[in-house]
Amino acid sequence: MSFIFIINSMLLGTGLAMDAFSVSLANGLREPAMRKGRMCLIAGVYALFQYAMPMTGWILVHTIVELFSSFEKAVPYIALALLLYLGGKMVIEGIHERNKKTEEEEKTKVKTGELLVQGLATSIDALSVGFTIEAYDLMLANTASVIIGLVTFVICIAGLYAGRKLGTRLSWGASVLGGCILIAIGLEIFIGAMW
Repeated sequence: MSFIFIINSMLLGTGLAMDAFSVSLANGLREPAMRKGRMCLIAGVYALFQYAMPMTGWILVHTIVELFSSFEKAVPYIALALLLYLGGKMVIEGIHERNKKTEEEEKTKVKTGELLVQGLATSIDALSVGFTIEAYDLMLANTASVIIGLVTFVICIAGLYAGRKLGTRLSWGASVLGGCILIAIGLEIFIGAMW
């Protein structure tokens, strides 16, 4: 393990965390009164997924490569479907919220199921990182994945804080904007994979 290994893992983590950052921003917009403990929980879920996906990819490369290469083609479609669903749901909720003026704070919170789907959708592309770290032994692959998870956690906390600040100013439009961000991320993943 070297300094370059750590820097490479941090850069990889930063690149992988950008989708999670955008979703964190959207969640902060959606829930401007979010407490610090909840922010840590949300960022922790994304970090856990970003840790688990490269390790899963590494394990697949070292066990059943043919199956993974077939599945890899479906990743952009899965991410697109999940993010379109979540983004559309947020846009609809934002429009309803505008019509109702004020709703209970509890209704704007990200539900556990949604959070898990967001975590999966934003980290599914990290499965392919298993190919880039396939030359590592188990300890190095695990260390790289831990670094990726930690970087994701920090970046997501920043996204949640930024979204929270903007969300208090944008009111009902925050949910609509957050939903549009999720839809845009889904399209970006899909289009990027098709080129």
